[in-house]
Amino acid sequence: MRRGGHGAERAKTLVFVGVADLSILDPVVTGARPTRNAAYLVFDTLYGIDTQWKAQPQMVEAHAVEEDGLTWTLKLREGLRFHDNEPVLARDVVASIRRFGPRVIFANALMDATEELSAPDDRTVRFRLKRPFPHLPEALAGPGGNVPAIMPERLAAESPFKPVGEVVGSGPYRFLKDEHVSGARAVFERFSEYQPRPGGAVGFTAGPKVAHFDRVEWLTLDPFSASAALRRGEIDWWENPARDLVDQVSGDPNITVSRISQRRTAS
Repeated sequence: MRRGGHGAERAKTLVFVGVADLSILDPVVTGARPTRNAAYLVFDTLYGIDTQWKAQPQMVEAHAVEEDGLTWTLKLREGLRFHDNEPVLARDVVASIRRFGPRVIFANALMDATEELSAPDDRTVRFRLKRPFPHLPEALAGPGGNVPAIMPERLAAESPFKPVGEVVGSGPYRFLKDEHVSGARAVFERFSEYQPRPGGAVGFTAGPKVAHFDRVEWLTLDPFSASAALRRGEIDWWENPARDLVDQVSGDPNITVSRISQRRTAS
């Protein structure tokens, strides 16, 4: 992070410049990296993938496997709420699975193996399978580009090939529609009702998701504007600066340059 010159209110906001404009906010219809990254602020998933590439429960409290692997019963955690303050119910989950299934390859394979997907009660999701599918948690964790986002049933009923008209998730941050400027800025606010998963190691998309900032402002800037804003302390994190611009700011003691997965970031 850039140090110095930040007041108390400024320190509660993370100002981020991504690699590209956040033009699509529905993570089911596209696997674009900006959309995927933003999705994990807004949406939660049934399972997450840890640093060992294993699925760990996220919205799911626990699951039971019966009948030689042909029946999976998933129990949702208590207290899950959407950003419109409605509770997350099993029927929302079922509708969401049906929506992202055609777009997430692994989940599509699971749906092909599914005889019946139902919600026996508000916290229970049940799969009755045609044949065993031992990697069901991984299929619902979404290790690929498109995010298996859980959203309200009324939105999940929309086509998976067309972006939903409203962005409502149950993750640690809610999308502020009134502050969105297409092509310039997207703003996210910490959702006070979000309850991080208790326990577990944080890694990739697994573990407790703790919101350390009250707001996240996602800006779209050209490289030269981003470089100037970083030096002035107006942004905190620049995701993918060009090498020549990195050289220009790397001597600033208040700026840290890191290489992550062969990509450079500056903050």
